[in-house]
Amino acid sequence: MKALDSKVLIIGAGLAGTDAAWFLANHGIKVVLAEVKKTKLGPAQKMDTYAELVCTNSLKSLNPDSGHGLLKYEMKGLGSLILEMGHKHAVPAGDALAVDREEFSKDITNTLKNHENIELMDLEVSDPILLAKELEADFTIVASGPLTTEPLSDWIMKNISGDDFYFYDAIAPVVDADSLDFSKMYFKDRHKPYSDDPNSENAEADYLNIPLEKPAYLKFMNDLIEAEKVPAQNFEQEKFFEACLPIDLMAERGEETPRFGPMKPIGLEKEDGSIPYACIQLRKENLLGSAYNLVGFQTRLKYPEQVRVFKTLPGFEEASFIHLGSVHRNSFLNARKLLNWDLSSKEFPNLYFAGQMTGVEGYTESATMGLYVAMQILRKINGKELLKFPFETGIGALVNYIMTVKKPTPSNINFGLLPSVELTKEERRNRKERKKIKKAKAAARARDAFDSLKGEFA
Repeated sequence: MKALDSKVLIIGAGLAGTDAAWFLANHGIKVVLAEVKKTKLGPAQKMDTYAELVCTNSLKSLNPDSGHGLLKYEMKGLGSLILEMGHKHAVPAGDALAVDREEFSKDITNTLKNHENIELMDLEVSDPILLAKELEADFTIVASGPLTTEPLSDWIMKNISGDDFYFYDAIAPVVDADSLDFSKMYFKDRHKPYSDDPNSENAEADYLNIPLEKPAYLKFMNDLIEAEKVPAQNFEQEKFFEACLPIDLMAERGEETPRFGPMKPIGLEKEDGSIPYACIQLRKENLLGSAYNLVGFQTRLKYPEQVRVFKTLPGFEEASFIHLGSVHRNSFLNARKLLNWDLSSKEFPNLYFAGQMTGVEGYTESATMGLYVAMQILRKINGKELLKFPFETGIGALVNYIMTVKKPTPSNINFGLLPSVELTKEERRNRKERKKIKKAKAAARARDAFDSLKGEFA
């Protein structure tokens, strides 16, 4: 099969579908990218443009010795459009890569639209095999993500997955900056040191903080617990991803739980040096700083209850919400049971899955799986065998996880997925820095392992 004669159908223009389309098109493959958004938005979607960030505007850490920093290194090596546009439309977020989500999405949409090898279709797909046949596509990638429409979900459940095909996720509210009382809050980053030099990049903090002392914190916890929640549908069971729990569910697990999660005060000293009992962080939604999202404040609260409860917070008395939090259904497959190592279907060998549909969780993880699948399809088109990434790499660790975990549970990238590293006696004795040293060594090993694959991606 020749690349110039090949065509790939990609269903879903989220992060995985976008990066898969970009990778293949840049290698001379004709791509048909089918997306339903312009005809029907999903329950958590706000825009009809591609690669919409529906949960948070953060693509996580840029630290090269972090799991997300490692994935970004590998995404760059595979030519990720998501990463390129993330840097282009970045907004201040400490050591994280956060973006202006509207400009990010618009630019990606226009870039794909103008690629000579990409054809865009505004279409709801109900049968990927039939559509591929109609389009004379050689391969199909389903990258419809957590917001897969009902007709396509029904087809997948009927033909591939069976009934176990969903869990729940939640998104955080976004508030209008002009409606906040900044006198009751303070700017400070948890991990980025402050500088008195006005010319320093650390002269201004990226996070706005709401300090709470113990009585106010306990009252807020009680308000969250007693507030009315949006119930699950009577035929569905709530199965939340542990790293993205609703703040109200955390409160229900124990009044101290949020204080050791998104509300931890560590590193957030006030100007007088005191540390609040708990702290809520807000992060800029755009470069103008005209909107902030509540970091880690995904919620199941009904809309009127969100307004009522959050307006009890210091500085939020007159808050105007640009959009409120919500709970939405996320769908994923049991990859170990249903997919091959190149993430093709065991039932339909020319049908692939990418993104959160495979059982990874997170923006960079989803985009990376799109790149991984596109690369495997390109190799197959060029008559090459599966390229199995070393488990020491971020991509290899993620694929190994979803293909071997016995009880399917979505996972972010983390160093616990990678093989352990050996420390010298001196490094083991350094208890204060031992964890940091292990991460640095694992990240360096991963970069070396990934670099050894260069030249194999086509």
